[in-house]
Amino acid sequence: MDSLFGTAAAAQKSGSSAANNGAAGRKNAKNGSKKCKNRSARYPKASNNPPYLPPEAEEGNIEYKLKLVGLTEEDMKASLKTLRRMAERVGADITVLREREVDYDSDEPHRIAEVLIRKVPDDQQFLDLRVAVLGNVDSGKSTLLGVLTQGELDNGRGRARLNLFRHLHEIQTGRTSSISIEILGFDSKGEVVNYSESRTAEEICESASKMITFIDLAGHHKYLKTTIFGLTSYCPDFAMLVVSANTGIAGTTREHLGLAMALKVPIFIVVSKVDLCAKGTVERTVRQLERILKQPGCNKVPMLVSSTDDAVTAAQKFAQSPSITPIFTLSSVSGESLDLLKVFFNILPPLSNSKEQEELMQQLTEFQVDEIYTVPDVGTVVGGTLYSGICREGEQLVVGPTDDGEFRELTVCSIQRNRSGCRVLRAGQAATLALGDFDRSLLRKGMVMVSPEMNPTICWRFEAEIVLLFHAKTFHKGFQVTVHVGNVRQTATVEALQGKDELRTGEKAVVRFKFIKHPRVSPVKLEHGRGFSGASSHRPPLVVPLTRFTVIQTSLDSTEEHCRPL
Repeated sequence: MDSLFGTAAAAQKSGSSAANNGAAGRKNAKNGSKKCKNRSARYPKASNNPPYLPPEAEEGNIEYKLKLVGLTEEDMKASLKTLRRMAERVGADITVLREREVDYDSDEPHRIAEVLIRKVPDDQQFLDLRVAVLGNVDSGKSTLLGVLTQGELDNGRGRARLNLFRHLHEIQTGRTSSISIEILGFDSKGEVVNYSESRTAEEICESASKMITFIDLAGHHKYLKTTIFGLTSYCPDFAMLVVSANTGIAGTTREHLGLAMALKVPIFIVVSKVDLCAKGTVERTVRQLERILKQPGCNKVPMLVSSTDDAVTAAQKFAQSPSITPIFTLSSVSGESLDLLKVFFNILPPLSNSKEQEELMQQLTEFQVDEIYTVPDVGTVVGGTLYSGICREGEQLVVGPTDDGEFRELTVCSIQRNRSGCRVLRAGQAATLALGDFDRSLLRKGMVMVSPEMNPTICWRFEAEIVLLFHAKTFHKGFQVTVHVGNVRQTATVEALQGKDELRTGEKAVVRFKFIKHPRVSPVKLEHGRGFSGASSHRPPLVVPLTRFTVIQTSLDSTEEHCRPL
C-alpha cells in the first residue's frame, strides 16, 4: 500500500470524496455550479499563481469536484490528525509531502496538503522497484550508487564506488565490467534506509517498506553485450541514464538511450559531476539532452527538476506518462541536489497494479535463471527472476531444457531475497534459490525452472520482425548473429528473410532464426507442438510465431549491428 493523497475542505457547506484509484483523495466544497461560477468570476486565477496539484480522477459525484477551496490552519490540523488515526488502524504511516495556499473568498488563508500514505512492511512484503543504471564509461554511475547506498559522499577520487566492484581489475581501472546489484530502502515515513550506521542487508529489508534495487551496468563499449543482458534478463522497471556534465553526450550514451527506448523501459536522466564545471557548462549539457529527447525518434518531454516540489510532480507524471523524462543535476562529491533524487525514488510508484500482480501469481511457477553460483556449505545456488506463480521453500520444480531437450527434477532448499532469508517468492520478484547438491554442470544461464504441471514446449527456431539500424555489409541468409531474448544470449543463424534476399541499413523484414547450440522454452503455447515432460527425449523443431521474440543486438566477428523491436 503506497499511495498519495491530497487533502482539502470547504469553509462553508463542505462534502468529501476520495479517488477510487488511491492516487488522490480530497475534501471539496459542496456548492452549486452557479455559485462557483460567480465566485470564480470575482476571483479569476492569475497567470503567475503557483502550480496546482495534479487533477483528481474523474470518478464519483461531479457535484463534489467543482472547486478545490482548501482548509484553514485549524481544519488542516484536525484533518491530518484524523488521517493519522485512520492510517494507524490499517498499519500505515503518513508523511506530508507539500503544502500550498489556494485562492479562496475569505480573509483567513486556506491551504491544501499532499500526503504520502505507506503501509508498514509485514512479512517482507515491501514494495520493490528495479532501476537499471546506464551511461557512458566514467560518467559516475557506480560512484552515485555508492553515495546513495552507503550514505557517505565521495572524496572526488572514486572512494564511494569501491564497495560496488566485484573484480580486482574493476578496482584498478575504475570501470564496471559486470552486473552488480545494490539496494536502497525507504521506511514507512519516507526516511532513507541504507548501509550507514553499520546496517546489514537483512536489517535494511526488515526496516524498509519500499526498496529500490539498482542494477549497475557497464558503460564501456566492449562490455555492451553485458549491458544488454542486464536490460533484457533483469526486467528493470525504470532506467536511470547518467550523463557527465563536463563531457556531455559522448561514447555509449546515445546507444544506451536507444536500447532503453527499444525495450520500452521508462527512462529518466541524471547529470552528474556538476561540481567540476561552471553553471554555463551544465546548462549547455541539459540543453543538449533536451534537444535529443525532443527529436522525432524519441518524442520525449524533458522536465528539469530543481526543487522538492518538482521532484514530487516528476515522480507522479513519470509513472503516468512514458513520454515524461525527468532530468536531475547533482554532484556525488558536494551532495548538491542529491536529496531531490531521493525524494523522487521515495514517491515513484510501481508500474504494475495489484490486479496484474494477482493474475501473475495465479499462474504456474516459472523462474528464469540469470546467474549460477557454488556456495560453500550450501551447494548450488541460482539467481534470477520469478516471472509467474509463487515459489516456496521445499517446492519441487523441473529445470531445462538441456542440450538434448530434457528437463530434470530438483528441490528448492531455501530462498534469499535482497540478501535476507525469505520463505515465499512471488511473481515479479528477484531472488536466489539454493538447490542443495544439484549438479551445477547441468545448469546454464537462460534455463528456466518451472512447475512440472506446466508441460513446457521447447523451440529451436523463431521469427522476428527486425529493423537493421546500422551494418557495413548486407544482412542475408546464413548470417550468424548474437541474439538476446529475455535471459537467453545465444548465437543463431539466419535461415530465411521473408520477401527479400538481403537486408541493408534502415530496412526491415521478417527473419527466421535458428539457435545453434541450445534450445529454449517457448513463452507461448503452440497448438502444433506437443507438451514436454521430463521423461521425453528429443523433440521435433518448433517455430515460435512472429513478434514473440525480439532481436536487440547482433554481431559478426568484430563488426556489430543493432536491431530494435517494432
